[in-house]
Amino acid sequence: MGKKISSLEDLGGFVFSTNKEFEFDNNDEQKETIANGEQRLEAHLDKKNRGGKVATVIKGFEGSDDDLKALAKQLKTLCGVGGSAKDGEIIIQGNFREKIMDFLVKEGYKVKRVGG
Repeated sequence: MGKKISSLEDLGGFVFSTNKEFEFDNNDEQKETIANGEQRLEAHLDKKNRGGKVATVIKGFEGSDDDLKALAKQLKTLCGVGGSAKDGEIIIQGNFREKIMDFLVKEGYKVKRVGG
């Protein structure tokens, strides 16, 4: 026997419709990126779930995914390391918090150091 479905959430966001005239409108509007001076970013150091290795995490970016990825690429190039960008966070491999904070301040961002 299959798993019992008690709500639409159990379908994982999938909904079936029998309406033949239904037009799916996938208008995923891109978030508009706010100006650098209005961005309030946080610079964290993180060791969790990384095998004891340190990563610099920049949180609080508000804007489109393309702009987030562009900023992440600049930071990775600046530090000469790898990293990733998703869900408004930029993860840079290694402890480069000071270097990244200096760069972001020069670019006009407001950056706050969080944690040790």
